[in-house]
Amino acid sequence: MSTSPATAAPPHPQDLHLAREIAQQPRLWREVVQRVASQRPELDALTAPLLSRPEARVILTGAGSSAFAGEVAAVGLSRSLGRRIEAVATTDLVSNPRDHLTPDVATLLVSFARSGDSPESVAAAELADQVLGDVAHLVLTCNPEGQLARTHRGRATSVVLPMPEEAHDQSFAMTSSFTSMTLAALLALDRSVAPGVVEQRVEAMATAAQDLLDRSAEVSALADLPTSRVVYLGSGPLLGLARESALKLMELTAGDVVALADSPLGFRHGPKAVLTPDTLVVVYLANDPYTRRYDLDIVTELSADLGAERVVVVDGADQAAAGLPEPAPGTRTLRLPGTGRLPDAWWALPAVLVAQLFGLTTSLALGHTPDNPFPTGEVNRVVQGVTLHPLEA
Repeated sequence: MSTSPATAAPPHPQDLHLAREIAQQPRLWREVVQRVASQRPELDALTAPLLSRPEARVILTGAGSSAFAGEVAAVGLSRSLGRRIEAVATTDLVSNPRDHLTPDVATLLVSFARSGDSPESVAAAELADQVLGDVAHLVLTCNPEGQLARTHRGRATSVVLPMPEEAHDQSFAMTSSFTSMTLAALLALDRSVAPGVVEQRVEAMATAAQDLLDRSAEVSALADLPTSRVVYLGSGPLLGLARESALKLMELTAGDVVALADSPLGFRHGPKAVLTPDTLVVVYLANDPYTRRYDLDIVTELSADLGAERVVVVDGADQAAAGLPEPAPGTRTLRLPGTGRLPDAWWALPAVLVAQLFGLTTSLALGHTPDNPFPTGEVNRVVQGVTLHPLEA
């Protein structure tokens, strides 16, 4: 990277919570499947009545990485359920509740919360109770003792679904928590996927992720390029993935590397101005065959603009067998075997390991401590400094 590294020697990756939390994800995804299955009766009792009503709203909410988890899941669920599923950040709900909450419409509010102690997480749920006459809560959290979980545990109109204990990341950046909660939302809300198919998908995800972890040197090599800016591009559910990827890099490098996220089509409409000769672009290729053609168009265009070495494609290894168009020969490609037939919201979860590993490697290369990139407290693991104001009737 082009930024000068700090003088202190960086820690060894084996000593970092972050490295362990990235590596444990394939195992945790299998555990998430079991946890959702164990709570299936109460999940269905809460969600089925609302999902059976076409007029009811389903809002997925969280802040930061939790908001991006909602974005990935919402687009995937909208397609699979054939109804509108909305992703609205808690930071928007809290500051503008009347813009996002409709009093006369039954609503399922799905909260994503690593700690459950963030001020906006708690306030968003409270505002939903205050504004909406008919609201149910599904709380996806990595901390069963957090304020959000404690508030909703035992309520007739709420279900708390805790993630595996290890998903409560100890490092600053969300990794296991992000993917575990996203998967839990897909499993909890989509009953159209047969149990056997669920297990096949999760096994494909876990196997591909483990294969990438075993080849992590391929991702680490990206940090050898002199780079001050990174752009992540993705379509549909992969736009939320791109946003999470950009956030991971900026968090873990304490802002030393500027990262931007956009869709392949949207990027041309102004944001492309960010490109410099030392920009790296990462494109997540959709498995949807129609969308994929637009993704490949931007890969071709940017490869001509920047050179092939500065455009990285993240893709499966079996798209050709699935009849999908492939990147042009010579394209720099990171492949995740066995994922070419996954719906894009599911494919996003093994794919995000590319961004997590790249963020870890880049952080270390710049001399940061990835478990806590902000030792003086400018940015905190659980957000601080938020003043909550009462909503007047």
